[in-house]
Amino acid sequence: MKDQFNNAVGPQVRGSAPKAGKLIPALVVVSLAAGLQSATQFFAHDFRYQAALGRHFEHVYVPWSILQWAGQWYRQYPDAIMRAGSVGMIVTTLGLLGLAVTRMVLANSSRLNPYLHGSARWANLKDIQASGLLPRPRTFWQALTGARPAASAGVYVGAWLDARGHSHYLRHNGPEHVLCYAPTRSGKGVGLVVPTLLSWGESAVITDLKGELWALTAGWRRQHAKNQVLRFEPAAASGSVCWNPLDEIRIGTEHEVGDVQNLATLIVDPDGRGLESHWQKTSQALLVGVILHALYKAANEGTAATLPAVDALLADPERDVAELWMEMRTYGHLDGQNHPAVGSAARDMMDRPDEEAGSVLSTAKSYLAVYRDPVVARNVSKSEFRIRDLMHHAQPVSLYILTQPNDKTRLRPLVRVMVSMIVHLLADKLHFENGRPVAHYRHRLLMMLDEFPSLGKLEILQESLAFVAGYGIKCYLVCQDINQLKSRETGYGHDESITSNCHVQNAYPPNRVETAEHLSKLTGQTTVAKEQITTSGRRASALLGQVSRTIQEVQRPLLTPDECLRMPGPIKNASGDIDEAGDMVVYVAGYPAIYGKQPLYFKDPIFQARAAIPAPKDSDKLIHVHDVPAGEGITL
Repeated sequence: MKDQFNNAVGPQVRGSAPKAGKLIPALVVVSLAAGLQSATQFFAHDFRYQAALGRHFEHVYVPWSILQWAGQWYRQYPDAIMRAGSVGMIVTTLGLLGLAVTRMVLANSSRLNPYLHGSARWANLKDIQASGLLPRPRTFWQALTGARPAASAGVYVGAWLDARGHSHYLRHNGPEHVLCYAPTRSGKGVGLVVPTLLSWGESAVITDLKGELWALTAGWRRQHAKNQVLRFEPAAASGSVCWNPLDEIRIGTEHEVGDVQNLATLIVDPDGRGLESHWQKTSQALLVGVILHALYKAANEGTAATLPAVDALLADPERDVAELWMEMRTYGHLDGQNHPAVGSAARDMMDRPDEEAGSVLSTAKSYLAVYRDPVVARNVSKSEFRIRDLMHHAQPVSLYILTQPNDKTRLRPLVRVMVSMIVHLLADKLHFENGRPVAHYRHRLLMMLDEFPSLGKLEILQESLAFVAGYGIKCYLVCQDINQLKSRETGYGHDESITSNCHVQNAYPPNRVETAEHLSKLTGQTTVAKEQITTSGRRASALLGQVSRTIQEVQRPLLTPDECLRMPGPIKNASGDIDEAGDMVVYVAGYPAIYGKQPLYFKDPIFQARAAIPAPKDSDKLIHVHDVPAGEGITL
């Protein structure tokens, strides 16, 4: 009957065939051994047999001694041998009878199936080691040679308390991406972002609101990680590195039109909602032609093409805009010939009615208004580094993108341009050797994007997560809750693929029930035993008439949404600083969820010493504006 039920379910028994029980055969052997031992000892007691087995064991013999004695003395003492054999048979029969009763009781007893409704459980030490977040134990060869296992490395995704209460950092060093859910002021910066930046030795791109990460981590990354640290703060009057987005356009190649179209789309779509209106679409087509015209004209005249210069072309008070359309239509861009994309854009504007052309022009100029700020214009009018430097420079490069809260909204289009160009330009070539893809780069790149939903919907980021890991780019994405990702207005919608492409997800105690429900589903369903006791009889009687006890398997989430919302958060003092870390949950695809603890860098003396290293006052500079002609790449 047992074979009729398919109980081989759940990952715990995946791929294993049902095994025959070993208890019954073991009990049969024990019964036979007990019968032989009884017969042996009874015969020895009859004859007061003394064997030379030592003082403490002189009256105990091995069970099969009776067989040896029967072979030697059966002819002399047949009655004694038969009496001993009868005793052994009685003992064996009693043992086998008890076994039969036990087997009958077990067959008629109900059994709990721990995997019936779900097999979710919390990860143990072996699970965490198998997932790669903790170093594996030493192998036999390592123990024999005295070698130590590889130390844990990579980004910090949390901490875990073992059975003894000792805390262990959880780190992930694989190429896969990490997604973190953490509400504001929950300690994600001091627990995950800062420890990662104080230990990651290769290149990094960091979105840094208010400049806190620069102040805490740039000093160590420059002095001890040997990184070139770049501070790009477009609205800063001093101390910022300069970067001209138009220098990244691969002018004169087959990629130039595509590069300019991507750039123009980001300019006219500052929130990532797509080109919804007619004016956005027409202004994007206009900017493609104007930017290409500015690039070729600057290359021919030996000047620099910049976004402020593009705005000046469209808003020149000294000449009529019709002259610009005519110049674009007749200028010799390519060997004295007019560029087809530029000429087409000019022809479109010339053919439009005056009112429509004026609306298209005003829409395009409105998206370039941020570059009329002289501080921003100065910081984007030349390039003191290139995107390619992040992974191909002689030293690792750390790029901090700083935007103060009051400048975040107006500088969002520029930050979106930079992040998109990083993905677009660094994940462009892949070679194959011996049947395997090989990406050529000097340094891996960590994209630490804190509050990345505030950049709006970056379609290139969502699409590239599936393949940029093969190019040496690892993304660490931090958001407040799942609603930021799934928002139709400012996020990626309910069909987003960000969560699908992140191998590791970790979460602090959430504030939104939608996030709690998402985390509960990630944790999974488990099976628990439910006991139900039913009584019957009169209330006034001394004894109840009947008591029945029923145990059944029921399903429940391993972590319910309510339990997720009530996870202990960090304990803060009167000034709002964290005194004690709270709990968190870490998910690694293919392994049980980890119930962990939030790490805090200021509780670790090593991190505290690294964070105390002062940050440089000014940004490093890799190249100067005259070192590399506009539009050309850097040869390393």
